[in-house]
Amino acid sequence: MNKLKTMIWNLQILKDTKGQDLIEYALMAGFVAVAAGAIMPGVSDNISQIFSKVASSLGAAAAQGS
Repeated sequence: MNKLKTMIWNLQILKDTKGQDLIEYALMAGFVAVAAGAIMPGVSDNISQIFSKVASSLGAAAAQGS
């Protein structure tokens, strides 16, 4: 019986699409940043610094979590 509950729980997780919106917004923000960097060359340095800070923060969080 416990195995059946586990299978049902796993199927419910696979059907969950709540995180899909977050990924779409992140992709859109990235696209806007790349477009802004292409249109305004002065902004590209600032965008690069922001992405570098985000990448280092994510790397530190991943190292801390494992």
